[in-house]
Amino acid sequence: MDVDSTLIDEEVIDMLGQAAGSGECIAQITRRAMLGELDFKAALAERVGLLEGMPASVLDEVYAKIHFTKGALAMIDTAHSRGWKVGVVSGGFSELVNRLVAEAHIDHSLANGLEILDGTLTGKTVGTVVTKSTKLESLHQWAEEDGVAMSRTVAIGDGANDIPMIEAAGIGIAFCAKPAVQQAAHYAITQRDLMQVISIIDEHDRLFDRAGV
Repeated sequence: MDVDSTLIDEEVIDMLGQAAGSGECIAQITRRAMLGELDFKAALAERVGLLEGMPASVLDEVYAKIHFTKGALAMIDTAHSRGWKVGVVSGGFSELVNRLVAEAHIDHSLANGLEILDGTLTGKTVGTVVTKSTKLESLHQWAEEDGVAMSRTVAIGDGANDIPMIEAAGIGIAFCAKPAVQQAAHYAITQRDLMQVISIIDEHDRLFDRAGV
């Protein structure tokens, strides 16, 4: 699943932007990127560039304000109780995502890295930028690693970058998503409660069992 506005209620880049005094500018870029109106790499570079000079301690301040989406931890616990694996792939930042992964006991994760020099954000990322293609590749890679057929995978997200993995998954779920994402998904959740994912999977399986698939 996606992280920002899916696993958690917030958009971390927007929170960092607020701390940097560029909140509205960054939020506007985020909205356009989520709608698929902007190239994600370019939009990310522009937003991260506005964070140049911020102390790295701002990451701790932002993390303290992050909230797991309602039902997120219960959904993950339910998945684990059934022997399933859970992964997150994010266009956000590993400095925060890794903490969420540890707190929620998530099995797989991938996110962007922020360049930090002498305790200060440089306004650049490090490593390969997570794009819609990366998200799709991660779904395939983790399914293969865990021995799970693609028809038995589930992908959840809310933005344009999530569409390829949602379309490729056995069950693609748009979570409080943009219109284009809802059109691409097999299912749509419109209330911020991730436990509805479990209900969708169970109903999907019942339908296919009755159909003999």
